[in-house]
Amino acid sequence: MAVKQLPVWPAVACDLVCVVVFTLVGTANHASGGSVAHVLAVGAPFVVGLAVGWLASRAWRAPAQPWPTGVAIWFATVVLGLALRPLFTGGFAWSFALVTAVFLAVTMLGWRLLATLAQRRAA
Repeated sequence: MAVKQLPVWPAVACDLVCVVVFTLVGTANHASGGSVAHVLAVGAPFVVGLAVGWLASRAWRAPAQPWPTGVAIWFATVVLGLALRPLFTGGFAWSFALVTAVFLAVTMLGWRLLATLAQRRAA
């Protein structure tokens, strides 16, 4: 059973919250400035990746569906975010890539799995 009843804007908001929390936790843990401009520069490539993922997967058709919608959005967010990151803040580390992929998978796919479970329980 696919989760299709969730409106688009709450799903977009959930994904944005995942990226914003990832950015805030990362900048806080690394004491890397904390200024609004720095946080925006760190998060911007991942927001671009998120937007591309939404468009490429046409997520508005089933925004809370973990597969394939959630995986496509997560993949685009991670890959494009990491690819664009050097243009915004510079640098690349495999450990950062791993943490990025895991954190965003847990959060972006996690809320979709919870939505699926909630819908199944309600049915």
